[in-house]
Amino acid sequence: MPRRHLRVTGAAEAPLRGALRELRTKLDVPEAFPGDVIADAERAVAAPRLPAHDATDIPFFTIDPPTSVDLDQAMHLSRRDGGGFRVRYAIADVAAYVTPGAPLDAEAHRRVTTLYFPDEKVPLHPTSLSEGAASLLPGQDCPAALWTIDLDGEGRAVSTDVRRALVRSRAKLDYDGVQQAIDGGTAEEALALLGDIGRLREQLEVERGGISLNVPEQEIVERNGAYELAFRAPLPADGWNAQISLLTGMAAAELMIQSGAGILRTLPTAPDGAVGRLRRTAKALEVDWPHHVPYAELVRSLDPHLPHHAAFLQECTTLLRGAGYTAFSGGDVPELTTHAAVAAPYAHCTAPLRRLVDRYAAELCLAAAAGDEPPQWVLAALPELPKEMADGTRRGNTVERECVDIVEAALLKDRVGEIFDGVVVDVQEREPAVGTVQLTDPAIVARIEGGTGGLPLGERLRVRLTQAEPGTAKVQFAPA
Repeated sequence: MPRRHLRVTGAAEAPLRGALRELRTKLDVPEAFPGDVIADAERAVAAPRLPAHDATDIPFFTIDPPTSVDLDQAMHLSRRDGGGFRVRYAIADVAAYVTPGAPLDAEAHRRVTTLYFPDEKVPLHPTSLSEGAASLLPGQDCPAALWTIDLDGEGRAVSTDVRRALVRSRAKLDYDGVQQAIDGGTAEEALALLGDIGRLREQLEVERGGISLNVPEQEIVERNGAYELAFRAPLPADGWNAQISLLTGMAAAELMIQSGAGILRTLPTAPDGAVGRLRRTAKALEVDWPHHVPYAELVRSLDPHLPHHAAFLQECTTLLRGAGYTAFSGGDVPELTTHAAVAAPYAHCTAPLRRLVDRYAAELCLAAAAGDEPPQWVLAALPELPKEMADGTRRGNTVERECVDIVEAALLKDRVGEIFDGVVVDVQEREPAVGTVQLTDPAIVARIEGGTGGLPLGERLRVRLTQAEPGTAKVQFAPA
Protein backbone atom coordinates (compact mmCIF):
# COMPACT_ATOMS: atom_id res chain seq x y z
CA MET A 1 0.00 0.00 0.00
CA PRO A 2 1.52 3.37 -1.00
CA ARG A 3 2.13 5.98 1.66
CA ARG A 4 -0.31 8.30 -0.06
CA HIS A 5 -1.69 8.77 -3.54
CA LEU A 6 -0.71 11.58 -5.91
CA ARG A 7 -2.93 12.48 -8.82
CA VAL A 8 -2.04 15.36 -11.12
CA THR A 9 -4.98 17.31 -12.52
CA GLY A 10 -3.21 20.46 -13.61
CA ALA A 11 -0.09 21.15 -15.66
CA ALA A 12 2.09 22.17 -12.70
CA GLU A 13 5.21 21.18 -14.58
CA ALA A 14 7.49 24.20 -14.91
CA PRO A 15 8.96 24.20 -11.36
CA LEU A 16 9.11 20.41 -11.27
CA ARG A 17 10.75 19.22 -14.47
CA GLY A 18 14.37 19.64 -13.44
CA ALA A 19 13.92 17.87 -10.09
CA LEU A 20 11.91 15.08 -11.69
CA ARG A 21 14.56 14.53 -14.37
CA GLU A 22 17.17 14.25 -11.63
CA LEU A 23 14.99 11.77 -9.75
CA ARG A 24 14.66 9.53 -12.80
CA THR A 25 18.43 9.61 -13.25
CA LYS A 26 19.06 8.83 -9.57
CA LEU A 27 16.70 5.85 -9.63
CA ASP A 28 18.00 4.63 -13.01
CA VAL A 29 14.47 4.69 -14.40
CA PRO A 30 14.27 3.28 -17.95
CA GLU A 31 12.63 5.65 -20.37
CA ALA A 32 13.12 5.20 -24.12
CA PHE A 33 12.55 1.65 -25.34
CA PRO A 34 15.46 0.04 -27.23
CA GLY A 35 15.07 -0.26 -30.98
CA ASP A 36 14.66 -4.05 -30.94
CA VAL A 37 11.81 -3.73 -28.42
CA ILE A 38 10.03 -1.15 -30.58
CA ALA A 39 10.46 -3.39 -33.64
CA ASP A 40 9.14 -6.38 -31.70
CA ALA A 41 6.11 -4.34 -30.62
CA GLU A 42 5.42 -3.25 -34.19
CA ARG A 43 5.53 -6.88 -35.36
CA ALA A 44 3.18 -7.89 -32.56
CA VAL A 45 0.68 -5.13 -33.34
CA ALA A 46 0.67 -6.20 -36.99
CA ALA A 47 0.08 -9.87 -36.20
CA PRO A 48 -1.39 -10.54 -32.73
CA ARG A 49 -2.50 -14.03 -31.66
CA LEU A 50 -6.26 -13.59 -31.89
CA PRO A 51 -8.65 -15.89 -29.98
CA ALA A 52 -11.29 -18.05 -31.66
CA HIS A 53 -14.13 -17.01 -29.34
CA ASP A 54 -15.92 -13.80 -30.44
CA ALA A 55 -17.57 -11.79 -27.65
CA THR A 56 -17.76 -8.47 -29.46
CA ASP A 57 -21.55 -8.52 -29.19
CA ILE A 58 -21.30 -7.84 -25.43
CA PRO A 59 -21.48 -4.05 -24.80
CA PHE A 60 -18.52 -3.67 -22.46
CA PHE A 61 -17.55 -0.35 -20.86
CA THR A 62 -14.47 0.87 -19.01
CA ILE A 63 -14.18 3.06 -15.89
CA ASP A 64 -10.93 4.98 -15.51
CA PRO A 65 -9.62 8.51 -14.83
CA PRO A 66 -10.56 10.80 -17.76
CA THR A 67 -7.02 11.05 -19.15
CA SER A 68 -6.16 7.33 -18.96
CA VAL A 69 -5.59 5.49 -22.23
CA ASP A 70 -3.88 2.32 -20.95
CA LEU A 71 -7.17 0.55 -20.22
CA ASP A 72 -6.73 -2.91 -18.69
CA GLN A 73 -10.32 -3.77 -17.77
CA ALA A 74 -13.77 -3.56 -19.29
CA MET A 75 -16.96 -4.87 -17.72
CA HIS A 76 -20.55 -5.76 -18.43
CA LEU A 77 -23.03 -6.48 -15.64
CA SER A 78 -26.41 -8.16 -15.95
CA ARG A 79 -29.10 -9.99 -13.98
CA ARG A 80 -29.36 -13.77 -14.20
CA ASP A 81 -32.60 -15.56 -14.93
CA GLY A 82 -33.89 -16.86 -11.63
CA GLY A 83 -32.00 -14.32 -9.53
CA GLY A 84 -28.45 -13.17 -8.97
CA PHE A 85 -26.03 -11.43 -11.27
CA ARG A 86 -23.51 -12.12 -14.01
CA VAL A 87 -20.22 -10.23 -14.03
CA ARG A 88 -18.30 -10.24 -17.28
CA TYR A 89 -14.86 -8.74 -16.84
CA ALA A 90 -12.53 -8.49 -19.81
CA ILE A 91 -8.81 -8.09 -19.06
CA ALA A 92 -6.37 -7.03 -21.78
CA ASP A 93 -4.58 -10.11 -23.14
CA VAL A 94 -0.97 -8.92 -23.25
CA ALA A 95 0.22 -12.46 -24.06
CA ALA A 96 -1.47 -12.10 -27.44
CA TYR A 97 1.35 -9.67 -28.29
CA VAL A 98 4.32 -10.63 -26.09
CA THR A 99 6.30 -13.73 -27.05
CA PRO A 100 8.22 -15.39 -24.19
CA GLY A 101 11.93 -14.71 -24.50
CA ALA A 102 11.50 -12.03 -27.19
CA PRO A 103 12.71 -8.43 -26.71
CA LEU A 104 9.28 -7.22 -25.48
CA ASP A 105 9.26 -9.90 -22.81
CA ALA A 106 12.82 -9.20 -21.67
CA GLU A 107 12.15 -5.47 -21.42
CA ALA A 108 8.96 -6.07 -19.40
CA HIS A 109 10.99 -8.12 -16.91
CA ARG A 110 13.46 -5.24 -16.67
CA ARG A 111 10.73 -2.65 -16.01
CA VAL A 112 8.26 -4.79 -13.99
CA THR A 113 5.67 -2.01 -13.53
CA THR A 114 4.54 1.21 -15.13
CA LEU A 115 5.93 4.19 -13.20
CA TYR A 116 3.89 7.36 -12.78
CA PHE A 117 5.53 10.77 -12.46
CA PRO A 118 3.66 14.09 -12.31
CA ASP A 119 5.06 15.12 -15.69
CA GLU A 120 5.11 11.79 -17.54
CA LYS A 121 4.48 8.06 -17.41
CA VAL A 122 7.20 5.43 -17.87
CA PRO A 123 5.22 2.48 -19.28
CA LEU A 124 5.81 -1.23 -18.86
CA HIS A 125 5.20 -1.79 -22.57
CA PRO A 126 5.62 0.49 -25.62
CA THR A 127 2.63 2.78 -26.04
CA SER A 128 1.78 1.17 -29.38
CA LEU A 129 0.62 -1.72 -27.17
CA SER A 130 -0.27 -0.24 -23.78
CA GLU A 131 -2.11 2.79 -25.16
CA GLY A 132 -2.97 1.33 -28.56
CA ALA A 133 -3.58 -2.17 -29.85
CA ALA A 134 -3.74 -3.97 -26.47
CA SER A 135 -5.69 -1.26 -24.62
CA LEU A 136 -9.45 -1.81 -24.30
CA LEU A 137 -10.26 1.50 -25.95
CA PRO A 138 -13.84 2.03 -27.12
CA GLY A 139 -14.65 0.94 -30.64
CA GLN A 140 -11.70 -1.37 -31.26
CA ASP A 141 -11.62 -5.17 -31.21
CA CYS A 142 -9.12 -6.48 -28.67
CA PRO A 143 -7.99 -9.91 -27.47
CA ALA A 144 -8.85 -10.38 -23.79
CA ALA A 145 -9.03 -12.85 -20.95
CA LEU A 146 -12.79 -12.84 -20.45
CA TRP A 147 -13.92 -13.66 -16.92
CA THR A 148 -17.54 -14.70 -16.38
CA ILE A 149 -18.42 -14.84 -12.69
CA ASP A 150 -21.97 -15.68 -11.67
CA LEU A 151 -23.20 -14.36 -8.33
CA ASP A 152 -26.21 -15.27 -6.23
CA GLY A 153 -28.66 -12.69 -4.92
CA GLU A 154 -26.34 -11.83 -2.03
CA GLY A 155 -23.37 -11.24 -4.32
CA ARG A 156 -21.54 -14.50 -3.55
CA ALA A 157 -19.69 -16.17 -6.42
CA VAL A 158 -21.32 -19.44 -7.46
CA SER A 159 -19.39 -20.19 -10.66
CA THR A 160 -16.29 -18.91 -12.47
CA ASP A 161 -15.07 -19.23 -16.03
CA VAL A 162 -12.23 -17.53 -17.87
CA ARG A 163 -11.32 -17.95 -21.54
CA ARG A 164 -9.67 -16.01 -24.31
CA ALA A 165 -12.09 -13.91 -26.36
CA LEU A 166 -12.25 -11.00 -28.76
CA VAL A 167 -14.06 -8.07 -27.09
CA ARG A 168 -15.07 -4.53 -27.96
CA SER A 169 -15.69 -1.75 -25.45
CA ARG A 170 -18.54 0.60 -26.27
CA ALA A 171 -17.82 3.45 -23.83
CA LYS A 172 -14.99 4.97 -21.79
CA LEU A 173 -16.48 6.23 -18.52
CA ASP A 174 -14.92 8.09 -15.59
CA TYR A 175 -15.67 7.89 -11.87
CA ASP A 176 -17.39 11.26 -11.52
CA GLY A 177 -19.68 10.57 -14.47
CA VAL A 178 -20.48 7.07 -13.22
CA GLN A 179 -21.35 8.38 -9.75
CA GLN A 180 -23.59 11.10 -11.17
CA ALA A 181 -25.39 8.69 -13.50
CA ILE A 182 -26.05 6.12 -10.77
CA ASP A 183 -27.07 8.74 -8.18
CA GLY A 184 -29.30 10.51 -10.68
CA GLY A 185 -31.01 7.34 -11.89
CA THR A 186 -29.95 7.90 -15.50
CA ALA A 187 -27.53 4.96 -15.75
CA GLU A 188 -28.42 2.05 -18.01
CA GLU A 189 -28.93 -1.24 -16.19
CA ALA A 190 -25.47 -2.62 -16.98
CA LEU A 191 -23.94 0.40 -15.22
CA ALA A 192 -26.61 0.83 -12.52
CA LEU A 193 -25.88 -2.72 -11.38
CA LEU A 194 -22.37 -1.61 -10.44
CA GLY A 195 -23.88 0.09 -7.40
CA ASP A 196 -26.04 -2.92 -6.52
CA ILE A 197 -23.24 -5.47 -6.89
CA GLY A 198 -20.64 -3.18 -5.36
CA ARG A 199 -22.70 -2.70 -2.20
CA LEU A 200 -23.34 -6.43 -1.89
CA ARG A 201 -19.65 -7.21 -2.29
CA GLU A 202 -18.80 -4.54 0.29
CA GLN A 203 -21.19 -6.20 2.74
CA LEU A 204 -19.55 -9.57 2.10
CA GLU A 205 -16.21 -7.91 2.74
CA VAL A 206 -17.54 -6.80 6.11
CA GLU A 207 -18.67 -10.33 6.92
CA ARG A 208 -15.31 -11.92 6.16
CA GLY A 209 -13.36 -9.17 7.97
CA GLY A 210 -11.80 -7.52 4.93
CA ILE A 211 -10.72 -3.89 4.80
CA SER A 212 -10.89 -1.28 2.06
CA LEU A 213 -9.17 1.95 3.08
CA ASN A 214 -10.76 5.07 1.61
CA VAL A 215 -7.50 7.01 1.89
CA PRO A 216 -7.87 10.53 0.47
CA GLU A 217 -5.76 11.21 -2.61
CA GLN A 218 -3.40 14.14 -2.82
CA GLU A 219 -3.84 16.00 -6.09
CA ILE A 220 -2.45 19.08 -7.78
CA VAL A 221 -5.15 21.49 -8.92
CA GLU A 222 -4.90 24.68 -10.95
CA ARG A 223 -6.67 27.74 -9.58
CA ASN A 224 -6.43 31.22 -11.06
CA GLY A 225 -3.18 30.47 -12.86
CA ALA A 226 -1.51 29.04 -9.76
CA TYR A 227 -1.16 25.48 -8.52
CA GLU A 228 -2.26 24.08 -5.18
CA LEU A 229 -2.42 20.74 -3.42
CA ALA A 230 -5.79 19.42 -2.25
CA PHE A 231 -7.19 16.19 -0.86
CA ARG A 232 -9.77 14.18 -2.83
CA ALA A 233 -11.86 11.63 -0.94
CA PRO A 234 -12.73 8.57 -3.05
CA LEU A 235 -16.28 8.33 -4.41
CA PRO A 236 -18.52 5.32 -3.70
CA ALA A 237 -18.10 4.44 -7.40
CA ASP A 238 -14.34 4.09 -6.83
CA GLY A 239 -15.08 1.45 -4.21
CA TRP A 240 -17.70 -0.38 -6.28
CA ASN A 241 -15.34 -0.57 -9.24
CA ALA A 242 -12.57 -1.85 -6.96
CA GLN A 243 -14.92 -4.59 -5.70
CA ILE A 244 -15.23 -6.01 -9.23
CA SER A 245 -11.45 -6.18 -9.48
CA LEU A 246 -11.22 -7.75 -6.00
CA LEU A 247 -13.88 -10.31 -6.94
CA THR A 248 -11.83 -11.30 -9.99
CA GLY A 249 -8.58 -11.44 -8.04
CA MET A 250 -10.21 -13.71 -5.45
CA ALA A 251 -11.63 -15.96 -8.17
CA ALA A 252 -8.19 -16.14 -9.77
CA ALA A 253 -6.57 -17.15 -6.49
CA GLU A 254 -9.10 -19.94 -5.95
CA LEU A 255 -8.53 -21.26 -9.47
CA MET A 256 -4.77 -21.33 -8.98
CA ILE A 257 -4.99 -22.97 -5.55
CA GLN A 258 -7.31 -25.67 -6.90
CA SER A 259 -4.97 -26.35 -9.84
CA GLY A 260 -1.85 -26.48 -7.66
CA ALA A 261 0.11 -23.80 -9.55
CA GLY A 262 -0.06 -20.06 -9.15
CA ILE A 263 1.24 -16.78 -7.83
CA LEU A 264 -0.72 -15.08 -5.05
CA ARG A 265 -0.63 -11.63 -3.49
CA THR A 266 -0.25 -12.41 0.22
CA LEU A 267 -0.16 -10.36 3.41
CA PRO A 268 0.22 -11.79 6.92
CA THR A 269 -1.95 -10.54 9.77
CA ALA A 270 -0.50 -7.43 11.42
CA PRO A 271 1.36 -8.11 14.68
CA ASP A 272 -0.29 -7.10 17.97
CA GLY A 273 2.32 -4.39 18.50
CA ALA A 274 1.32 -2.61 15.28
CA VAL A 275 -2.36 -2.73 16.21
CA GLY A 276 -1.55 -1.44 19.68
CA ARG A 277 0.34 1.49 18.22
CA LEU A 278 -2.60 2.26 15.95
CA ARG A 279 -4.91 2.27 18.96
CA ARG A 280 -2.71 4.88 20.62
CA THR A 281 -2.83 6.95 17.44
CA ALA A 282 -6.64 6.68 17.36
CA LYS A 283 -6.81 7.97 20.93
CA ALA A 284 -4.50 10.87 20.12
CA LEU A 285 -6.60 11.78 17.06
CA GLU A 286 -9.81 11.52 19.12
CA VAL A 287 -11.09 8.65 16.99
CA ASP A 288 -13.42 6.61 19.19
CA TRP A 289 -12.31 2.95 19.06
CA PRO A 290 -14.04 0.86 21.74
CA HIS A 291 -12.14 -2.33 22.60
CA HIS A 292 -15.03 -4.54 21.50
CA VAL A 293 -15.08 -3.00 17.99
CA PRO A 294 -12.93 -4.86 15.43
CA TYR A 295 -10.42 -2.85 13.42
CA ALA A 296 -12.21 -3.55 10.12
CA GLU A 297 -15.52 -2.28 11.53
CA LEU A 298 -13.89 0.90 12.82
CA VAL A 299 -12.29 1.66 9.45
CA ARG A 300 -15.62 1.40 7.67
CA SER A 301 -17.19 3.89 10.09
CA LEU A 302 -14.71 6.67 9.28
CA ASP A 303 -15.45 9.65 7.06
CA PRO A 304 -12.42 10.60 4.91
CA HIS A 305 -13.85 14.11 4.54
CA LEU A 306 -13.11 14.78 8.25
CA PRO A 307 -9.46 15.79 8.80
CA HIS A 308 -8.87 13.64 11.90
CA HIS A 309 -10.50 10.63 10.22
CA ALA A 310 -8.44 11.19 7.06
CA ALA A 311 -5.29 11.37 9.17
CA PHE A 312 -6.16 8.12 10.93
CA LEU A 313 -6.93 6.37 7.62
CA GLN A 314 -3.49 7.38 6.41
CA GLU A 315 -1.97 5.82 9.53
CA CYS A 316 -3.99 2.64 8.89
CA THR A 317 -1.88 1.94 5.81
CA THR A 318 0.94 0.92 8.16
CA LEU A 319 -0.93 -2.33 8.90
CA LEU A 320 -0.82 -3.22 5.20
CA ARG A 321 2.96 -3.19 4.93
CA GLY A 322 4.61 -6.51 4.28
CA ALA A 323 2.54 -7.63 1.30
CA GLY A 324 4.37 -9.85 -1.16
CA TYR A 325 3.99 -12.43 -3.90
CA THR A 326 3.96 -16.16 -3.20
CA ALA A 327 4.53 -18.56 -6.11
CA PHE A 328 3.94 -22.31 -6.11
CA SER A 329 3.64 -25.23 -8.53
CA GLY A 330 3.40 -29.00 -8.62
CA GLY A 331 0.51 -29.01 -6.15
CA ASP A 332 2.73 -27.65 -3.35
CA VAL A 333 0.29 -24.99 -2.08
CA PRO A 334 1.95 -22.65 0.48
CA GLU A 335 0.81 -22.34 4.07
CA LEU A 336 -0.02 -18.64 3.68
CA THR A 337 -2.47 -18.12 0.82
CA THR A 338 -4.47 -15.17 2.14
CA HIS A 339 -4.16 -11.40 1.99
CA ALA A 340 -5.01 -9.97 5.41
CA ALA A 341 -6.75 -6.86 4.03
CA VAL A 342 -8.84 -8.90 1.59
CA ALA A 343 -9.39 -11.61 4.25
CA ALA A 344 -9.25 -14.27 1.54
CA PRO A 345 -6.85 -15.70 -1.04
CA TYR A 346 -6.18 -13.05 -3.66
CA ALA A 347 -4.10 -12.57 -6.82
CA HIS A 348 -3.10 -9.67 -9.04
CA CYS A 349 -4.55 -10.43 -12.48
CA THR A 350 -6.47 -7.35 -13.66
CA ALA A 351 -3.72 -4.90 -14.74
CA PRO A 352 -1.40 -6.68 -17.23
CA LEU A 353 -0.70 -3.51 -19.22
CA ARG A 354 0.87 -1.95 -16.12
CA ARG A 355 2.12 -4.87 -14.00
CA LEU A 356 4.24 -7.83 -15.10
CA VAL A 357 2.83 -10.50 -12.78
CA ASP A 358 -0.72 -10.18 -14.13
CA ARG A 359 0.27 -11.68 -17.49
CA TYR A 360 1.51 -14.80 -15.72
CA ALA A 361 -1.53 -15.00 -13.45
CA ALA A 362 -3.80 -14.86 -16.50
CA GLU A 363 -2.00 -17.78 -18.14
CA LEU A 364 -2.23 -19.86 -14.96
CA CYS A 365 -5.95 -19.16 -14.64
CA LEU A 366 -6.71 -19.83 -18.30
CA ALA A 367 -4.95 -23.18 -18.04
CA ALA A 368 -6.71 -24.05 -14.77
CA ALA A 369 -10.17 -23.20 -16.15
CA ALA A 370 -9.53 -25.33 -19.24
CA GLY A 371 -8.13 -28.24 -17.21
CA ASP A 372 -4.74 -27.90 -18.92
CA GLU A 373 -1.20 -27.77 -17.60
CA PRO A 374 0.26 -24.24 -17.42
CA PRO A 375 2.64 -23.30 -20.24
CA GLN A 376 6.25 -24.21 -19.52
CA TRP A 377 7.41 -20.63 -19.96
CA VAL A 378 5.10 -19.64 -17.10
CA LEU A 379 6.28 -22.43 -14.78
CA ALA A 380 9.91 -21.61 -15.57
CA ALA A 381 9.43 -17.97 -14.56
CA LEU A 382 7.53 -18.59 -11.31
CA PRO A 383 10.51 -19.09 -8.94
CA GLU A 384 12.03 -15.67 -9.76
CA LEU A 385 8.81 -13.73 -10.26
CA PRO A 386 8.16 -12.84 -6.57
CA LYS A 387 11.60 -11.21 -6.25
CA GLU A 388 11.21 -9.38 -9.56
CA MET A 389 7.85 -8.03 -8.43
CA ALA A 390 9.20 -7.08 -5.00
CA ASP A 391 12.06 -5.11 -6.58
CA GLY A 392 9.76 -3.44 -9.11
CA THR A 393 7.14 -2.59 -6.50
CA ARG A 394 9.80 -1.14 -4.21
CA ARG A 395 11.02 1.12 -7.01
CA GLY A 396 7.44 2.18 -7.77
CA ASN A 397 6.81 3.08 -4.12
CA THR A 398 10.06 5.03 -4.01
CA VAL A 399 9.04 6.95 -7.13
CA GLU A 400 5.70 7.80 -5.55
CA ARG A 401 7.20 9.00 -2.26
CA GLU A 402 9.90 11.05 -3.95
CA CYS A 403 7.44 12.60 -6.40
CA VAL A 404 5.14 13.68 -3.60
CA ASP A 405 8.09 15.25 -1.78
CA ILE A 406 9.22 17.07 -4.92
CA VAL A 407 5.72 18.36 -5.75
CA GLU A 408 5.18 19.59 -2.19
CA ALA A 409 8.53 21.36 -2.16
CA ALA A 410 7.95 22.95 -5.57
CA LEU A 411 4.59 24.37 -4.53
CA LEU A 412 5.87 25.68 -1.19
CA LYS A 413 9.40 26.83 -2.08
CA ASP A 414 8.42 30.52 -1.98
CA ARG A 415 6.57 30.23 1.35
CA VAL A 416 9.43 29.29 3.72
CA GLY A 417 8.87 31.08 7.03
CA GLU A 418 5.07 31.22 6.73
CA ILE A 419 2.77 29.89 9.46
CA PHE A 420 0.17 27.17 8.81
CA ASP A 421 -2.45 25.25 10.80
CA GLY A 422 -1.83 21.51 11.08
CA VAL A 423 -2.53 18.34 13.04
CA VAL A 424 0.27 16.13 14.37
CA VAL A 425 -0.62 12.67 13.01
CA ASP A 426 2.49 10.75 14.02
CA VAL A 427 5.22 11.00 16.64
CA GLN A 428 8.34 8.84 16.69
CA GLU A 429 8.44 6.79 19.86
CA ARG A 430 12.21 7.14 20.31
CA GLU A 431 12.32 10.79 19.25
CA PRO A 432 9.13 12.46 20.50
CA ALA A 433 10.23 15.82 19.06
CA VAL A 434 10.12 14.34 15.53
CA GLY A 435 6.93 13.35 13.75
CA THR A 436 4.50 14.02 10.91
CA VAL A 437 2.12 16.92 10.52
CA GLN A 438 -0.86 17.05 8.18
CA LEU A 439 -2.09 20.35 6.80
CA THR A 440 -5.56 20.70 5.33
CA ASP A 441 -4.84 23.82 3.29
CA PRO A 442 -2.58 23.28 1.44
CA ALA A 443 -2.92 19.48 1.43
CA ILE A 444 0.50 18.60 2.81
CA VAL A 445 1.73 15.64 4.87
CA ALA A 446 5.31 16.31 5.97
CA ARG A 447 7.99 15.96 8.63
CA ILE A 448 7.98 18.19 11.70
CA GLU A 449 10.83 18.64 14.17
CA GLY A 450 11.19 20.66 17.34
CA GLY A 451 9.39 21.61 20.50
CA THR A 452 10.14 20.81 24.10
CA GLY A 453 8.55 17.84 25.81
CA GLY A 454 7.62 16.14 22.56
CA LEU A 455 5.05 16.84 19.86
CA PRO A 456 1.35 16.75 20.84
CA LEU A 457 0.06 13.73 18.89
CA GLY A 458 -3.44 14.28 17.53
CA GLU A 459 -3.60 17.94 18.46
CA ARG A 460 -3.89 20.97 16.26
CA LEU A 461 -0.72 23.00 16.07
CA ARG A 462 0.49 26.18 14.45
CA VAL A 463 3.58 25.28 12.42
CA ARG A 464 6.24 27.22 10.53
CA LEU A 465 7.60 26.04 7.18
CA THR A 466 11.37 25.75 7.66
CA GLN A 467 12.51 24.30 4.32
CA ALA A 468 11.19 23.47 0.86
CA GLU A 469 13.40 23.11 -2.20
CA PRO A 470 12.43 20.60 -4.92
CA GLY A 471 15.09 17.96 -5.40
CA THR A 472 17.25 19.37 -2.59
CA ALA A 473 15.35 19.89 0.65
CA LYS A 474 12.09 18.11 1.41
CA VAL A 475 9.26 20.04 3.02
CA GLN A 476 9.78 20.33 6.77
CA PHE A 477 7.97 22.21 9.53
CA ALA A 478 8.65 23.23 13.12
CA PRO A 479 6.21 24.21 15.87
CA ALA A 480 5.46 27.91 15.63
